[in-house]
Amino acid sequence: MTTITITKRTAIGEFVTSYPGEVAELAATEVVIVARWERPDRDLGYTVFANGDRFVEYFYSEHWFMIIRVEDGQSGALKGWYCNINRPATITADQIVYDDLYLDVWIGAAGEIVLLDEDEFMAAELDDATRAAARAG
Repeated sequence: MTTITITKRTAIGEFVTSYPGEVAELAATEVVIVARWERPDRDLGYTVFANGDRFVEYFYSEHWFMIIRVEDGQSGALKGWYCNINRPATITADQIVYDDLYLDVWIGAAGEIVLLDEDEFMAAELDDATRAAARAG
């Protein structure tokens, strides 16, 4: 597999974080990568991202979202799906860059749905077109 760098930025393009992933699938307007949560455990209230968890991440250059399948790093069991609302990703041979628009959706393995960070999304200085595209995503 080919290694690629994923870079997350704020809605105004400021760097937040970057991490490596392995390209699993590549098409003209989308890429699927596999990455590991290699940070301390993070209890989000609705799930825990544990060190070693496997993330299968779907990035799109034509859609206002990306999707992460979160799997337990030990058992491989599905924890859930994390849907990140963002501007369409910029995908090159060695990099994926996306601008996070704050709004997220968690869908747990049992089907429960949690809308996240709506307050941050509402407080963000986004133009009407961006806000509408994010909501549609």
